[in-house]
Amino acid sequence: MPDAVAARAAAEEESAFSHPPVDPDATAAYGDHPDQVIDFYAPRTPEPAAPGALAPLVVVLHGGAWRRPYDRRHMTPFADYLARRGFAVANVEYRRGGEESGESDPVAGRWPETFDDVAAALDALPALVRETLPQADPRRMVITGHSAGGHLALWVAARHLLPADAPWYTARPAPLRGVVALAPIADFTVAGKLDVCGGAVRQLLGGDEEFADRQAYADPALLLPTGIATTLVQGRTDIDVPQVVAESYADAAAKAGEVAGLTLLEDVGHFPLIDPAADACAVVAEEIAQLAW
Repeated sequence: MPDAVAARAAAEEESAFSHPPVDPDATAAYGDHPDQVIDFYAPRTPEPAAPGALAPLVVVLHGGAWRRPYDRRHMTPFADYLARRGFAVANVEYRRGGEESGESDPVAGRWPETFDDVAAALDALPALVRETLPQADPRRMVITGHSAGGHLALWVAARHLLPADAPWYTARPAPLRGVVALAPIADFTVAGKLDVCGGAVRQLLGGDEEFADRQAYADPALLLPTGIATTLVQGRTDIDVPQVVAESYADAAAKAGEVAGLTLLEDVGHFPLIDPAADACAVVAEEIAQLAW
């Protein structure tokens, strides 16, 4: 990798992580584990909303290669950014790999707990929103996620396509206006060949032996067509999750008879998509707005 490319990626990451965390307006649990919580951000705009008006709900799933050190806190500036643009926001936490304290190189994800949690959070969300964030309209819900969270956003929108013996299977599509997946790990075959995030996709499914058996239950590229409006936003200079991963998902969708939008951003890497200081973040917000409003 050229030094200039690596330096640029490092600067983008530093900028995205430079913003102080933003505390939520409320937090609610969807289970008994400490990681089974959702932070809620009320819409805050310069002009007060009309009496009785409800804001679209954006569900945020954070990335971090499904690994323990990366939690929802790094997405709170992004959640606040969306709230300041008039959205109600639900920032979801879930169990990740590396539960053992002091583990220096945690594995990616926990099978099946990572999937258990995301499914349970989305199932619980409408009732939690009514109780905790009455300004939000769960009937106008868009789910977005970054990197590994982008995978989970695509996956949770495809639960009705899971094998019937999957514990997360639903008989009907999720009640979503759409999905906006940001630099998503969207195709496990391609991501595995590229060793994305240090072999994270194989670790997520339990290792090489389990990969083939579990891929059909976890890989969004195999769960198509969803029938739900889907847009992928991808930086062309992303060296963490290269654009070929998103392109492969879009190709798979097309072969399944579905159009998945693919917005490619020039001179943008992995982290500007969630960096409120970056122009790319405004593009993301507009993609969400097009589905939500």
